Amino acid sequence: MLILGIETSCDETSAAVIEESAVLSNVISSQAVHLQFGGVVPELASRAHLRKIIPIVETSLAKAGKTLHQIDGLAVTHGPGLIGALLVGVNYVKGLAAVLQKPFVGVNHIEGHVYSNFLGESGLEPPLLCLIVSGGHTQLVVIAEHLKYRLIGTTRDDAVGEAFDKVAKLLGLPYPGGPQVDKLAKTGDPGYVNFPIGLGRENTFDFSYSGLKTAVLNFVNRLDAEERKARLADICASFQKAAVAALVEKTLRAARTYQVHRIAVAGGVAANSLLRSALKEQAEAYHLQVFFPEMQYCTDNAAMIARAGLERLRRGFRSGLSLNAYPSLQLGEEKG
Repeated sequence: MLILGIETSCDETSAAVIEESAVLSNVISSQAVHLQFGGVVPELASRAHLRKIIPIVETSLAKAGKTLHQIDGLAVTHGPGLIGALLVGVNYVKGLAAVLQKPFVGVNHIEGHVYSNFLGESGLEPPLLCLIVSGGHTQLVVIAEHLKYRLIGTTRDDAVGEAFDKVAKLLGLPYPGGPQVDKLAKTGDPGYVNFPIGLGRENTFDFSYSGLKTAVLNFVNRLDAEERKARLADICASFQKAAVAALVEKTLRAARTYQVHRIAVAGGVAANSLLRSALKEQAEAYHLQVFFPEMQYCTDNAAMIARAGLERLRRGFRSGLSLNAYPSLQLGEEKG
């Protein structure tokens, strides 16, 4: 089955063509206009998607060596995300599907991240435990079968990706901050500061990052400018150690509690080098398998949306022309 996927939930305009789980093309255009603002400006994002979506789709089809008429079905992100950005992709796909007389389906952006683990020859199959880590989400989800989700843990305040970006900003690092912190942490001393691990003393699968973020802020405010600059890598390493420790401990405990032997990680923070190494290393002691998406599929991309859409289309899901965008769509919530 040949699927065209479209992703416009935030500041990446992306189109991909997949055949089953094989990625034939995955074109991503990031919007550099937001860098000067230190974050995504919704109106600018929507306008950029409008300009880019047609040429991005054309490029994706050309790279795949396919035409629109060869496509068997379409998939598009319809939430969560920025409402204006989502509407660009949703309305484009509805129009395209109507003209081509092809089936299409709306895909939850977070579900797309989950299915980034199923691209290529990963060999991953349910049942599994998925750790979802991004700028807006930190969740633990048990997936007993395809498209069936049981939420067992979530953040009580900030998402881990948001904490990375906010700590980077207070340290004067450029946006997006998560990769900058990860890069600097590799040369720093993780034992420089003993930052707190959120909810570390509670028997819960929930997460909390507001306390860690505040602890970093308070520590940095006590340093003079010279010491802050000299210890920048050490602060990054210490923060990252605490942030990742919570993810690893709760994920491994959840896998043992629910007797799930396969763990998948999804979302932009899945690209974090410490998370990738620490989770795999510690999981070995419990004979657990850990799966990470390829680096190119960790951040927002249309290949993951196409793969999730493929799974939905296979199981008879179809969207109609009434499909809408839902900026707060929850994983497992069915709309349109």
